[in-house]
Amino acid sequence: MTSPGTPGERILVVDDEPDIVALVVFHLVKSGYRVSTAGSGPDAINLARSESPSLIVLDLMLPGMSGFEVLESLRADAATRDVAVLMLTARREEPDRIRGLSLGADDYLTKPFSPQELVLRVGAILRRVQLAQPHTNDTLRAGPIVIDRAGHRVTLDGAGEVELTPTEYRLLLTLAERRGRVQARGLLLETVWEAAPDIQTRTVDMHVQRLRSKLGPAGDMIETVRGFGYRLKSAQPRSA
Repeated sequence: MTSPGTPGERILVVDDEPDIVALVVFHLVKSGYRVSTAGSGPDAINLARSESPSLIVLDLMLPGMSGFEVLESLRADAATRDVAVLMLTARREEPDRIRGLSLGADDYLTKPFSPQELVLRVGAILRRVQLAQPHTNDTLRAGPIVIDRAGHRVTLDGAGEVELTPTEYRLLLTLAERRGRVQARGLLLETVWEAAPDIQTRTVDMHVQRLRSKLGPAGDMIETVRGFGYRLKSAQPRSA
């Protein structure tokens, strides 16, 4: 049994196989979603910018521009970097799945697939996104670091805004929300990158290094706990 979508939520389906598109559209519309479609990467990017969908069902094997390239473009654009993405593909290899999740996909479903499972996964992703939406003016402060969760902005007292990538922002937010507690590298991979905990933990170290550099002296608040992971020093409580 599938649950209906929230009225007004739009899904963009990106696939160059008409039969697959028709199948996915039928079940999504039946479940209450508004659906748009695109058959190529450039069309998908343009529609994502103009329609601001709640979620994109994205095929990997597209003509001219792969789904990976589309995902990278979406995450690099401020207008589309936060849109949820469910990758739908016939490519079952683990490296493809890991690459998609590392680039920022929210979930990964392989063909052939159950239409009912696809609808359930779409609903689950959208519920997670909704729960993660911060309240207006919800601000998290740790020492000189100020995180505006409504605006996805990070500022430093007396030093203005810090330009962070989406991944760096999620990493800092995770550490700040769990400040004072050690976060293992594997746990950070699962939370920030949504990847398996034993895949490329060195990725966390490289992002922490870049994050510290961008934060300047405030970067010293991110402590390395040798043999375990990282911790943001306990500081001032959250203020709104």
